[in-house]
Amino acid sequence: MSSVIPRLWAGAASAAAPALRCWLRLRLRRGKEVAGRLGERFGQEPQPRPAGRLLWLHAASVGETVSILPVLTALAARAPALTLLVTTGTVTSAELLASRMGHQAGVLHRFVPLDVPAWTRRFLDHWRPDAAAFVESELWPNLLDACRRRGIPLMLVNARLSARSFARWARLPDFARHVLGGFTLIQAQTEADAARLRSLGAASVTAPGNLKFAAPELPADAATLADLRARLAGRPIWLAASTHPGEEAFVFAAHRALAASHPGLLTIVAPRHPERGARLAAEAGDIALARRGAGEGPPVEGIWLADTLGEMGLWYRLARIAFVGRSLLPPGGGQNPLEPARLGCAIAVGPHTANFLAPMRTLAETGAVQRVADAPALARWVDAMLRDPAARAAMGQAAAAAASRDADLPDRTAAALLGLLPDIA
Repeated sequence: MSSVIPRLWAGAASAAAPALRCWLRLRLRRGKEVAGRLGERFGQEPQPRPAGRLLWLHAASVGETVSILPVLTALAARAPALTLLVTTGTVTSAELLASRMGHQAGVLHRFVPLDVPAWTRRFLDHWRPDAAAFVESELWPNLLDACRRRGIPLMLVNARLSARSFARWARLPDFARHVLGGFTLIQAQTEADAARLRSLGAASVTAPGNLKFAAPELPADAATLADLRARLAGRPIWLAASTHPGEEAFVFAAHRALAASHPGLLTIVAPRHPERGARLAAEAGDIALARRGAGEGPPVEGIWLADTLGEMGLWYRLARIAFVGRSLLPPGGGQNPLEPARLGCAIAVGPHTANFLAPMRTLAETGAVQRVADAPALARWVDAMLRDPAARAAMGQAAAAAASRDADLPDRTAAALLGLLPDIA
């Protein structure tokens, strides 16, 4: 039974290859793939592999990529001759890595091949990694199986397994044991994650902490920040960050409720997907609105739509009062609350934050986060923060203290990864 399901999975993926090619071309037309680099998704690589030892790390998207940035820095410091190949699956994560690590010699980025046996074999035949690490919950059976067949030591970094995902894997216990059995070492975010992984047959599981607690502060252009602080000095400001469809209606309603009692109120809305900017501008109705993505500055009063990429660090520093989206409407799941916490923001979230249970628990224990269920509750919280700067500052200080936990975890993770390469460690 244990060998049947992997073969079925491999066969199904191979049969789906023509459809996956069409899907990738559709993603390319939608701007979700990069023209000229589509071949990487098939494992094709025109550039030669660098000489010497190579460690491969795979992070699915932006959140996972951000979490391993300090690990990459620690690896480069400990083993400067080691090539670090980082694969991701999204354009935004590739752009983030280029902006944050583009200066670092020995760090390469490629888009990960889809989990089709021929494509994964082609990728591994070219890169020949000496060891590999997968971040959080990236469990691609064909890719992992191909690594195991080549004897590549594997580590699962910052692993998480939700109760829902655990229930799905538990329906196929032999398959789960087969997939997880290829890892030499697994570092889980929490003891609960570790227990679920062990229950599915994983070995050598530890729970040293969550790398998201050790990520660096989001960057911001110092000159732009200073200019905006001078221009907006004295104005009441708050931020709705990483909002998803449907949530902006709550934010606009909260702005309307607050505007009369806070003259000059500026509500900054930074949608998770900036390409929604034009649509959101229409949805704002009678509220004065300006779009940064269209080159417009902040309005005298109203909504400033931050429909740009890579500037979240600027908005958190400017507003200091932040609602974090993807949390008001089901199924939600939340966005990373540690990003504003690290910058000392007072934070509110909606009721749906299942993707960040451990960070939310830590922030809640220190009084660093407030849950709001609807637009009136959001407006009441923002009003309280605007009226009481001391309370806002105390909440932000608690958030910053909570977010600094596990500061040494990236270096410990780097040491564990290099332990897969004993001649380097």
